[in-house]
Amino acid sequence: MPVQMEIRRIIISEIQDQQVIYLKEVDGERCFPIVIGIFEASSIERRVKGIASPRPLTHDLLANLIEAMGGELQDILINDLQNHTYYAQLRIRKDGELITVDSRPSDAIALAVTCRVPIYVNESVLDEALGS
Repeated sequence: MPVQMEIRRIIISEIQDQQVIYLKEVDGERCFPIVIGIFEASSIERRVKGIASPRPLTHDLLANLIEAMGGELQDILINDLQNHTYYAQLRIRKDGELITVDSRPSDAIALAVTCRVPIYVNESVLDEALGS
């Protein structure tokens, strides 16, 4: 069963290529980090802080594309963890059908923040991330 998560913390380092985002369980205390790129970390941080950009950025483009094609981003799901790499899905509703699209977690989270939709993590992924 998927667990709803929220962004707890974003750590951006200008001297390293890898940035870190912490997701925390909405109705609990479990929290885990995901290493992401600087572009995605900056995009997520801008959206969390409510900083608008003068022109659509990549994640705005994706949100606009989903809407223009008659879909609606329902939520995102971090669904797998293999060899220290997380996998995610965009879950899009269109004409009553649920369409899943493979995504990097960083892009999925940025899109979730852009569209203000829930972030979920499979319980098995959470267990593995926490070493349970």
